[in-house]
Amino acid sequence: MKIQVRYFASLRETMGVGTETVETSAQDVASLRQALIARGGAYAQCLAIGLPVRVAVNQVMASDGTPLVADGEVAFFPPVTGG
Repeated sequence: MKIQVRYFASLRETMGVGTETVETSAQDVASLRQALIARGGAYAQCLAIGLPVRVAVNQVMASDGTPLVADGEVAFFPPVTGG
């Protein structure tokens, strides 16, 4: 299935891309994240397990077990703090 993946803030800066369409067999957020990490490079650096990365599926906050839907959107972003 095709998923629109978006990266925000420092993730976008490090990866050098804000949006990409990914063809994946991943069924949930955790599987997609693992597939992206397996690409290596900036993906592995920014999305490594244990890093505080937030995720939303179709603009709703999500967790590792949240299912993906064809032609959906997954957004990854660092935690946000206010001042």
